[in-house]
Amino acid sequence: MSQKDMTIFEHISELRKRLFVIVVFFILAVIVSFFLSQPLIRYLQESDLAKEITMNAFRLTDPFKVFMEMTLYLALVIILPVILYQLWAFISPGLYEKERKVTLSYIPAAVLLFLAGIAFSYFILFPLILKFMMQLSSQMNINPVIGINEYFSFLFQITLPFGLLFELPIIILFLTRLGIITPMFLAKIRKYAYFLLIVLAAFITPPDVMSQIIVAIPLMILYEISIWLSKIGYRKSKAAELRYELERESE
Repeated sequence: MSQKDMTIFEHISELRKRLFVIVVFFILAVIVSFFLSQPLIRYLQESDLAKEITMNAFRLTDPFKVFMEMTLYLALVIILPVILYQLWAFISPGLYEKERKVTLSYIPAAVLLFLAGIAFSYFILFPLILKFMMQLSSQMNINPVIGINEYFSFLFQITLPFGLLFELPIIILFLTRLGIITPMFLAKIRKYAYFLLIVLAAFITPPDVMSQIIVAIPLMILYEISIWLSKIGYRKSKAAELRYELERESE
């Protein structure tokens, strides 16, 4: 049954089924993450980036809060393929048969891009921001006392959004195959998109030009890759529609 033939109640039932699967896998992932969180926290504390920083707990609950946040975020990363597959399974009945196979192949790429975004933000962006903050404290003769809760909260605020930002090419390609956007539209708004990306880079990086350039250039490259992928997806989508129309006329 295609989505066009489904009633609103069947849509809701299908969505509820997909959400139930995600919740079940999330609970299982939380159990697994419960055993992985402490080793991962210790690894991050002992990394070259953090080993010279003494992390303090200003509240008795700070270590537990960091542990639970790491557990939940790690669980979300673990079940990301499940979330993407359930999203695909909910939308796929409205796609052509060939489009279903093609869009299913986006899932591994989306997971890799998410991990690439986290790696970029952790190994490049986060050290730049941390170094700037420490230098600023030194110039102001301030001895920073860093809390473990503040450190990891700041780390999560930097890395997770970049994981989502790196999904841009896959999202654009998917929306193009659905006919929601076109590569012509993306090319038309390129200068506005660049401006927003530069503003974003300036907002999340220290106020020095080099750091902003280091962050803005990869975002612009991602946008150009998105346009290129959108062109490919647009041509294939049009070709699929043409074949479908020809098949209908021949019947």
